Amino acid sequence: MNHGAWCWYRAVTLLRLAGHRATALDMAGCGVHPARVDEVLTFEDYSRPLLDALDALPPGEKVVLVAHSHGGYSVALAVERFPEKVAAAVFVTASMPAVGRAMAATSDELLAYVGDDFFMDSQDFEQRNPNISGRPFIFGPEFMAQKVYNMSPPEDLNLGLMLIRPANSFTTNNSKAVVMRDENLLTAGRYGSARRVYVTVEDDHAIPVGFQHRMIAESPAVEVEGIAAGGADHMVMISRAEELAELLVRIAGGVDMVQ
Repeated sequence: MNHGAWCWYRAVTLLRLAGHRATALDMAGCGVHPARVDEVLTFEDYSRPLLDALDALPPGEKVVLVAHSHGGYSVALAVERFPEKVAAAVFVTASMPAVGRAMAATSDELLAYVGDDFFMDSQDFEQRNPNISGRPFIFGPEFMAQKVYNMSPPEDLNLGLMLIRPANSFTTNNSKAVVMRDENLLTAGRYGSARRVYVTVEDDHAIPVGFQHRMIAESPAVEVEGIAAGGADHMVMISRAEELAELLVRIAGGVDMVQ
């Protein structure tokens, strides 16, 4: 959350050097996307760059989608909408919703798991647009340093502090959070039938490994890979970019990219 495509700069470079076509997308209002946070009305609007990219794929072509953190919800939505275009969905220490449950339920459970004080100096902002569910939120510098970039190089922490933008979670429990609160959104025949791989990160302080395994237990058909303890934080695409890229190459090597 709050991050853009820029945080994948190391992993994308390594994937391209390995001969793969790799693209990192900004969700609406993130990174260099031109929309302001108060112009992105719904979670579907937020995820629109990913949905449009899949819709534009040539017939018969498939991709491996890689989600990180809050991006797991956008990938889940994309798989549900375009299962025939997804060779695999990889959740890298990401929020991974379960079939037959509202996506926001996973967010609610994570917040209950970590507790009220978990986000430290992170801030909510006033919502300027009454048509948007919830309030914009941004990670605080201490939270970023201690729980998100705690094993990453200090220059990447500073880069993150310069580039993060406020974002809405769209999980507020009201009638405006239509997509995130829809218990019938994720179906067994579409999202549930796709190849899904969860990549655990043992030392992640932002989505604790215990909660990662809790999400895995709720989706027993999911394959599990892992980044072992030592050197990997929540921003594993930065702190352990080489190991993550090698893992993604191995996962991609086991799928049929053309139907």
